[in-house]
Amino acid sequence: MRQIVKEILETESKIREILDQGRRKASEMRLAAGKEGSEQTNDARQEAQRIMQAAAEEARKKSEQIREETLRRADQQTRALLDGKQDVIENLVAKICTVILNTECEMDDQ
Repeated sequence: MRQIVKEILETESKIREILDQGRRKASEMRLAAGKEGSEQTNDARQEAQRIMQAAAEEARKKSEQIREETLRRADQQTRALLDGKQDVIENLVAKICTVILNTECEMDDQ
């Protein structure tokens, strides 16, 4: 009878030890999984940041191209308007100068 009780106690002790080892192993696995998940989250965050920076740079370049094209077109349109009306502009400038000079002369006479 003592032998049976002794075997039962030894068996229970072994079972307790096996359960403790299992708990420790499970805890280690949870910690490892947490670290791995954290590393994966960090990696994903860094990749997302790289993607956002690349997208922002691409948008900046595209914006610059659109701006340059818009300025080029505006410059061409301005030149086209002025090319056909250079004589008219010169005549208007001459008339304005004449008006200013005549007004100054009139003021000097008074």
